[in-house]
Amino acid sequence: MSRISRLPSPLLRAAACTGIAALTLTACGSGSESGAASTGSGSVKVGLITKTDTNPFFVKMKEGAEKAAKENGVELSTAAGKFDGDNAGQVTAIENMVAAGVKGILITPSDSKAIVPALEKAKAKGVLVIALDTPTEPESAVDALFATDNVKAGELIGAYAKAAMKGKSAKIATLDLAPGVSVGVQRHDGFLKGFGVKEGDSSIVCSQDTGGDQAKGQTAMENCLQKSPDINVVYTINEPAALGAYTALKAKGREKDVLIVSVDGGCTGTQAVKDGKIAATSQQYPLKMAAEGVKAVVTFAKDGKKASGYTDTGVTLVTDKAQDGVTSKDTVYGLENCWG
Repeated sequence: MSRISRLPSPLLRAAACTGIAALTLTACGSGSESGAASTGSGSVKVGLITKTDTNPFFVKMKEGAEKAAKENGVELSTAAGKFDGDNAGQVTAIENMVAAGVKGILITPSDSKAIVPALEKAKAKGVLVIALDTPTEPESAVDALFATDNVKAGELIGAYAKAAMKGKSAKIATLDLAPGVSVGVQRHDGFLKGFGVKEGDSSIVCSQDTGGDQAKGQTAMENCLQKSPDINVVYTINEPAALGAYTALKAKGREKDVLIVSVDGGCTGTQAVKDGKIAATSQQYPLKMAAEGVKAVVTFAKDGKKASGYTDTGVTLVTDKAQDGVTSKDTVYGLENCWG
């Protein structure tokens, strides 16, 4: 969510495999070259570090980076934490990539704050550091950010849910990510803003963390239904959590009278919108994030020009039940542009 087309020298290869228990890293093992992107002369090295290598979002992100690396004739190495939140694994990956001589590192931080010292060390050694999808705290810890506007993504589904309720009194459950993760906070806050409520409002009857996991999403929904059986709106951090919520609601015979909204736009999630399991989702574009990140490193390597600031890689509300006043596209568009 690892491959490298040209193995480094034995010393670098050994360095790259340091800490393998904590991390999945390219070039560790004889089979890691299979399917690697073409690297041309290999004179420019780019590193991609994602939160995990199993989440379809990060799988697509790696595909985008591999394609861009091949098109630009650069060498790409990739690494991923063993789980979402594996900051130690990401720190090890940064250190290994810097030692291997990468010109730039693209990273989706698992812990937006804890990763900062490692990134600052990489920058001090002249490495261009770009965050993808998830901003660091502070954002200035990296040179640039290529990401979805997660507040906007939340606002879109919040506004949609408000419009779809058509004035009915809302009993809202929020199935969130985890404390302190900026993506989760931004989407949650955006949803509340779009729906027109504030944190602590009496209409928010239950909030549970899910880690973005389907099984945990189901458990969270079951807990919320025990606490407040009359829930009629469910916000979820992502589509796996949404599908978990749907499973719990269906077990109670509530799947048709509870509105579920989500964020991500993966193919499974978009199909769930088409099937009526999720009312709407905000679709984001991980392939574009990675491709633009690789191109930025190539530019830096060629002329020393650093990418800077925030680049919005886009978000689209996808639903087959459009609501007045909320701009959206249908699942035909969504399935043509989904990932996973």
